[in-house]
Amino acid sequence: MTPDRRAVTLGLAGLPLAGCATWQDAAAGQTVWRFGDLDSIAAPLTIEGAPERIEGPTPHGAMRFDGVDDALFIGAHPLAGAATFAFEAVFRPDGGAFEQRWLHLQSDEVVAPGETPVGTRFLFEIRVYGDQWALDTFVKGPTYNQTLLFPEKRHPVGRWYHVAQTCDGTTYRAFVDGELQGEAGIAFTPQGPGRASVGTRINRVNYFNGAIAEARFTRRHLRPDQFTGVRPR
Repeated sequence: MTPDRRAVTLGLAGLPLAGCATWQDAAAGQTVWRFGDLDSIAAPLTIEGAPERIEGPTPHGAMRFDGVDDALFIGAHPLAGAATFAFEAVFRPDGGAFEQRWLHLQSDEVVAPGETPVGTRFLFEIRVYGDQWALDTFVKGPTYNQTLLFPEKRHPVGRWYHVAQTCDGTTYRAFVDGELQGEAGIAFTPQGPGRASVGTRINRVNYFNGAIAEARFTRRHLRPDQFTGVRPR
């Protein structure tokens, strides 16, 4: 039985209050979403379920998702048009279902009648093994379709981590707390405009049980020593 949902739509969010860290640095080509401060998300935003604001590893706090029906839907794809990228997040997985998709960027593809969309997207997922988890990142477009999942590289649930996926145009890499999980060569091409979901897949399956403090989207490649997100150790 599908659980009842409560949806709240917040139109275009305003700029953060004075004294808050900058949500967007246009010169650096970077966008930051802080989930403990939804005003940092300058795009149409819909809340489903009842995600809860909690304390987190940054002064802005974090948002807790229950793994059942809590989610955010955002009318923006911050990496659209980027030829290289760094996609970072700070999150806390709390165990639960084996497969959980917690940050999804989807391009809105325009196709001719009778053609099938490619399904161009970026994903952050996890696979849960009891009290441990492994990072699963995925990127797909017209010239690439690549998963980075290494089940032998597991981490304890219930603590905060910095994760990242990057591409320099030819090599796609995934990191946990700055440590390389794996890499693969891809023929990356920029994605088009679109939308995002947080706490679930864009079609409302594989809900996330845990908390997310922030996501950072940089429209250029970064090395691990250049990552700008909080790295809680």
